[in-house]
Amino acid sequence: MLDFLQNLTAFIVALGILVAVHEWGHFYVARLCGVKVLRFSVGFGKPLWRTHDKQGTEYVVAMIPLGGYVRMLDSRVDDVNEQDQAVTFNSQHVLKRIAIIAAGPLTNFVFAIFALYLMYLMGVETVRPVIGNVTSGSIAAQAGLPKDAQINRIGEREVRDWNAINLELVSHIGKSSMDIGTYTASNMTEKRYQLDLSSWQFDPETQSAIRALGIEPFRPAITTTIGLVAEDSPAARAGIQKDDKILSIDGTPIDKWEQIGEYLTGRGGDTVGVMVLREGRETPVMVQVGFREDNPNVGYLGVVPQQEPWPEEYIFNQQYGLVAAMGAAMDNTWRLMTLSVEMIGKLLTGDVSVKNLSGPISIAQGAGASAGYGLVYFLSFLALISVNLGIINLLPLPVLDGGHLLYYFIELVTGKPVPESVQEIGFRIGGILLFMLMAVAIVNDIGRL
Repeated sequence: MLDFLQNLTAFIVALGILVAVHEWGHFYVARLCGVKVLRFSVGFGKPLWRTHDKQGTEYVVAMIPLGGYVRMLDSRVDDVNEQDQAVTFNSQHVLKRIAIIAAGPLTNFVFAIFALYLMYLMGVETVRPVIGNVTSGSIAAQAGLPKDAQINRIGEREVRDWNAINLELVSHIGKSSMDIGTYTASNMTEKRYQLDLSSWQFDPETQSAIRALGIEPFRPAITTTIGLVAEDSPAARAGIQKDDKILSIDGTPIDKWEQIGEYLTGRGGDTVGVMVLREGRETPVMVQVGFREDNPNVGYLGVVPQQEPWPEEYIFNQQYGLVAAMGAAMDNTWRLMTLSVEMIGKLLTGDVSVKNLSGPISIAQGAGASAGYGLVYFLSFLALISVNLGIINLLPLPVLDGGHLLYYFIELVTGKPVPESVQEIGFRIGGILLFMLMAVAIVNDIGRL
């Protein structure tokens, strides 16, 4: 329940910020162009809060936080006095209308740069992308990719962490090959490897792009020392404590944590003898093995192991000065923009399945998770969603900003507006398509729960 409330709160905050930013872009440029704005709303439905400014604009926070809008005076839908005709939206030159509509998505891109700029100024701690192991017979193994090497380049793009590598790998979906550059601590000269991607297939729901290539990121070794004991678990009821080191189960020596899971398979309900090392003394404990709800065949104790500390040279802080942070933020934003466009293209060509579409539930979970990690991670999440919101709104669907822009560019070229009857048909088709996309995304979200 607590996780649900955290996800919901983070989702509302994130979406509220991004919608307000997007609509402020429309609002600000409309005011610059001399258009009268009647309402600035964050959310739909019943107003929860409202106020007015000296120019008569009503500001509203509404009940349903799934979008927003800026309502401008328009003689096509409003009764307009003769003296107000000049401040209507539809009376403006087509270039002004284009500027007003384009301002929303463009403001999303500017906000993404701002969020990433703050993130890089504050600094984000991350780990170097060192290969821990390469799966035998995998695509990476066939290319000769070595373990213990650090990946520093995917294709022609430099990468500094696993998150950047994930983005670049996704951009190579549907391609026949990919170059990876690496170097080792003993040899700082970059070495290139070409991976054959013709057999690269993976399900993003169950496997990461990195592991689908056969690359296992380096992780500190898991010990047999207990780092956490779940409340009301078999281990807790038996008296097992944090920092206990498991030495054996039923007399079988335990050297690796994986052995515990293997030994407990099929033992749910049985009582086993666990020998632990506690404060330098061997202590026997009798534990009745529990059952996993998702797999009754797998027995469990309800404990989490400790991990060896990360080597200091593997940890670094991505932090820049005032000027360098702006360059990094702009580069990252541009990469997110180009990757978003690439992914839309891959959806249309079938290289990426519609099963990968995400809706509000996945966004809420992502918002909650990033907020839980800290402000810098939440800023990164806001930048990602802001870019996607801007790109999606530029799609040439008549119900989106991109659809309106399409009509206005046609008007700019032909010298006359698109007939309202044609626009109406476009709005209906666009609405149906958008509804279908949202339905698929929500169904995918529910399937991931």
